Amino acid sequence: MEEAKNKIQDKPKSAQGSAVNKTVYSKRRSDKKRARPKRYEKPKDEFDQKIVDIARVTRVMAGGKRMRFRACVAIGNKKGKIAVGIDKGSDVSIAVNKAVNKAKKKIVDISIVNDTIPHEVYYKYGAAKILFRPAGGGRGIISGGATRAILELSGIKNITTKNLGTNNPVNIAKCTVEALDSLKKVEVKKDNKNLEKIKKEKTSENKIEEKNTEKAKNK
Repeated sequence: MEEAKNKIQDKPKSAQGSAVNKTVYSKRRSDKKRARPKRYEKPKDEFDQKIVDIARVTRVMAGGKRMRFRACVAIGNKKGKIAVGIDKGSDVSIAVNKAVNKAKKKIVDISIVNDTIPHEVYYKYGAAKILFRPAGGGRGIISGGATRAILELSGIKNITTKNLGTNNPVNIAKCTVEALDSLKKVEVKKDNKNLEKIKKEKTSENKIEEKNTEKAKNK
């Protein structure tokens, strides 16, 4: 008995019964390192979005009432591009996503001069009436409701507004977009002095480079 025990102790651990028997399949699995799948990072959307209005809408049908949600969403990149979209869905999130996709197809470019609008504008859309006036620096956005949300997304920082018509946020949102779209397109003129300075600096740099190249060739 003692001799048998000594023989078992002399054997390597891999040969003992306590060791795990490795099969061909286990070796293949161990050899192939499982590469972790890379997380799919969605590209960041350039447009920010704000929900202007959400309403529960019921539609009477033959079998009964059909309830859905209507979402009005405003999007903008805070650099002069805005849009408003309205759509319905069985859920609030579905309605918002559909409204955002619809708004991206109707983007409007706005002319902004010194963080404000170039001139005064009065616009009427249905029962909505809105008056916009430019404001000086540091005045801020003097507005509320749907107009404020859209103006913040547009990138305008100083403006005074007045709502003269209905209080329906959907009509007000549409009216604000149409009013901003009706603004005259103004091109910002570049200073000729700065352009001349830049040209002079470039010419001087080119001359210095030419001199250095000639010196290197002569050596």
